[in-house]
Amino acid sequence: MNFNVLTIFPEIFEIFKSGVLSKGLDKDFYINTYDIRNHAVNKHGQIDAKPYGGGEGMVMMPEPLKNSILEIPKSELGHVIYLSPQGKKLNQDKVIELSTMKSLTLICGRYEGIDQRFIDSYVDEEISLGDFIISGGEYAALCLIDSVARNIPGTIGNQDSVNKDTFSNGLLKGPIYTRPEKFEDMDVPDVLLSGNHAAIEDWKTLNSLIQTYIRRPDLLNTVKLTKKQRKLLEEWESKDIL
Repeated sequence: MNFNVLTIFPEIFEIFKSGVLSKGLDKDFYINTYDIRNHAVNKHGQIDAKPYGGGEGMVMMPEPLKNSILEIPKSELGHVIYLSPQGKKLNQDKVIELSTMKSLTLICGRYEGIDQRFIDSYVDEEISLGDFIISGGEYAALCLIDSVARNIPGTIGNQDSVNKDTFSNGLLKGPIYTRPEKFEDMDVPDVLLSGNHAAIEDWKTLNSLIQTYIRRPDLLNTVKLTKKQRKLLEEWESKDIL
């Protein structure tokens, strides 16, 4: 997969040369950055201007954005996404959908945003990380690239770790433990040390349901539980125990 990124800070995306996804970089997926300032409207590197009609801040001008996106070969442009607080919230279903595409082009806005005419002419979709504001679209693009790339076969060594992540089945992941067995008078649950794989799986399933019930009950309205999941949750609710 190709990720094309329009940004004024291309160096930010060097971070993918480190970490677990670095093994897949330039093999399973590629990141191509396009510096919007290379198409500034004057020698001073200007890419923004005051908004018509007044208002705070500056707005990214359409010409530098247009000339940047025209650098990308049409065959590699793919689905064009503007990272914007006005966009639809990113979730795991959307991440999976995007991971099946050949190319994504990400527009990283700054300041108060970008000229609407560029959005109308070149953007296929606006995506938001959530109901909060960050300093620039680069940080949202980093999150989107990471979440999408880890779902591309080959980028993560153990694909099961991706398939069993939080949200992979619509639920939160339950608590996890590692060594030592005792920490500050707290023990690892006995079942996890029992070697009984069926009991361990039931414990993980139940605690995933409990975690979701307590922290994100809204998710239970959107996921279709199996008969076993419903039974475990009903038994827990009737006993009212953790």
